[in-house]
Amino acid sequence: MPLSGKKNKPKYIFVTGGVASSLGKGIIASSLAKLLQSRGFSVTIQKLDPYLNVDPGTLNPYEHGECYVTEDGAETDLDLGHYERFLNTPTSQANNVTTGRIYYNVLNKERKGDFLGKTVQVIPHITDEIKQHIRLLGESGQYDIIITEIGGCVGDIESLPFLEAVRQLKWELGEKNMLTIHLTLVPYLKSAGELKTKPTQHSVKMLQESGIQPDIIVCRTEHPLPMDIRKKIALFCNVEVPSVIESIDADSIYEVPVNMAHEKLDQRVLYMLDIYSGTDSDMRKWNNFLKVLKNPEHEVNIGLVGKYIELKDAYKSIVEAFIHGGVMNKCKVNLRWIHSEQVDAENVQELLGDLDGVLVAPGFGERGIEGKIQTVKFVRENNIPFFGICLGMQMAVIEYARHVLGWEDAHSTEMEPNAGHPVIDLMHDQQTVENKGGTMRLGAYACKIQEKTLARSIYGKAKISERHRHRWEFNNAYKEDFEKSGMVLSGTNPDTGLVEIIEIPTHPFFIGVQFHPELKSTVMNPHPLFVSFVKAALQKKMS
Repeated sequence: MPLSGKKNKPKYIFVTGGVASSLGKGIIASSLAKLLQSRGFSVTIQKLDPYLNVDPGTLNPYEHGECYVTEDGAETDLDLGHYERFLNTPTSQANNVTTGRIYYNVLNKERKGDFLGKTVQVIPHITDEIKQHIRLLGESGQYDIIITEIGGCVGDIESLPFLEAVRQLKWELGEKNMLTIHLTLVPYLKSAGELKTKPTQHSVKMLQESGIQPDIIVCRTEHPLPMDIRKKIALFCNVEVPSVIESIDADSIYEVPVNMAHEKLDQRVLYMLDIYSGTDSDMRKWNNFLKVLKNPEHEVNIGLVGKYIELKDAYKSIVEAFIHGGVMNKCKVNLRWIHSEQVDAENVQELLGDLDGVLVAPGFGERGIEGKIQTVKFVRENNIPFFGICLGMQMAVIEYARHVLGWEDAHSTEMEPNAGHPVIDLMHDQQTVENKGGTMRLGAYACKIQEKTLARSIYGKAKISERHRHRWEFNNAYKEDFEKSGMVLSGTNPDTGLVEIIEIPTHPFFIGVQFHPELKSTVMNPHPLFVSFVKAALQKKMS
C-alpha cells in the first residue's frame, strides 16, 4: 500500500541497541530515514533518552557531549543534530524526550488530580505517557514514517519502561504498522580469526525477554559478514536471513546511508511494513557530496580552541559544519584541537602561528578564558582568519576592548561581576532567572545585517534567523565606543537591538557571532559562515 502522509496513519520504526553503547543507533536511524526520504516519503526521527535529567541543558559537555538546540528552543540530545544534518529538515521539542520529562509530566498530572485518586504506577501511567510522546509526531499528519531511537542498551534498568511501551504499541498499532530494528555488535577476535555471534544472540534474547522480537538486526562489524554468519544470526535470533544487515565500519558517517542502501535496508523495511514508494531512491546529490568529500583538491589547517576538547562530541556540530564547508570548497579541513587553558602569551605563536584559520568555540564559565583572549589577540594582530561563536565572539569583544580601546579591566560579568568595563553583561531578562534548566535565550531569533559588511556578503541578504543558547550579551552601553574604534557591529536583533554579529573590516577575515550557526549546517545546505571561513583559510594558505 502507498502512503500519502495526510490520508494515512504513519508507520512507526523503533531502533534499539545492545551489547555496547556508541554503536551508532542515531546514524543508522538517520541513514534509514535518508533512504526513505529519497524515495519520496516524509520522514522524521525522535529520540527517547533514559536518563532522569529533564533535558541535557544542565549536563556538562564532558558528560553528554554538546547540547543541541532546535528552532523552537528545545535543548536536546546531540543525535538530533545528526537527524537534521541527514534529512535537511528541522526537529523540535517533540523529537526528544527523557525519562525525566516523562516522570515530570506524570507527577504534575498526579498533583492536579488527573488520575482521580488512582495509584500512579510505571504501568500504565509512565508507559502511557511514553506512548503519547511517541504518537505526538504522528498526530500532526505531516509524516509518513516516524523513526524512534531508544537511547541506551537493552538490559539497562532505566530503559525498561521505554521497551515496555514499544511492546504495548506493537498490539495497538498493528503488526504491519510498526517494526523494530535492533543494532548490535559482532566482534572480531583476532587471536581466533573469527567473528563471534554470541553477543548478538544474548542481546536479542534480552530484548525478547522484554516482549519484543526484533524484525531486523543490524550488525555493527569491523569485517564483512559472510553468509554463514548471517544464517547463524537469523537462525538463533528468529529472523529471516535478508533481515540480517551488515553495518561495517566506515571512514565517514556520511557513507553509512550508501552502505545501508547496498544492504537493501530500506527495501527490507518497506517490504515488512507493506508499503511502496512508487519511485526509486534518488541519492545523486548525496553521492556527489561523498565524491568531493573523498577526493578533495585542497587542504587547510584550522585550529579549534575550546575548553572541552578532550571529548570531541562536545563540539560535534562544529566538526560536521567544517566537513560541509570543506566540501563546498573542495577542501579537506584538518582540525587542530587546542585546549584554551594551555594557551598563553609565551606559547601562542608556537600553537597558532602555522594555522590557516582559528575558531574560538562556545562554552561557559571562567576556566580557559584568558587563553581564548590570547588566541584572539594573536590572530587579530597577525591577520589569521578568525571565527568566534557565542563565547568566542564575547572573547573577541573583550580582547578588542583591552588591547585596542585600552580598557585593561574589560571583562564579562559572567567571570568578573565587578568588572570596570563590563563589555559583556547579563541580558536584562535573565537577571531575575534562578532556575538553570531551559531558561537561557534559546532557539531561533531574527538578525538584521548592515549593508556593505562581511556578514552581508556572506549571507547575501539583510535578514536572517539563527539559533541561540546563551545568557550574556554584548553590552550596548559601549556600542558607540566600539564603532568609533573600528569594530563593526554588523548584525543586531531587530526587536531588542542586541548585537549578534561583530567584525573588523581591516582584517582579512574576522567575524564573531553570538548565535550558533553550526546547528543549521546540513549536508545539502552547508552553513555560509563555515563555507566562507574555510574559503578565507584556503586563500591565506595559497597567498
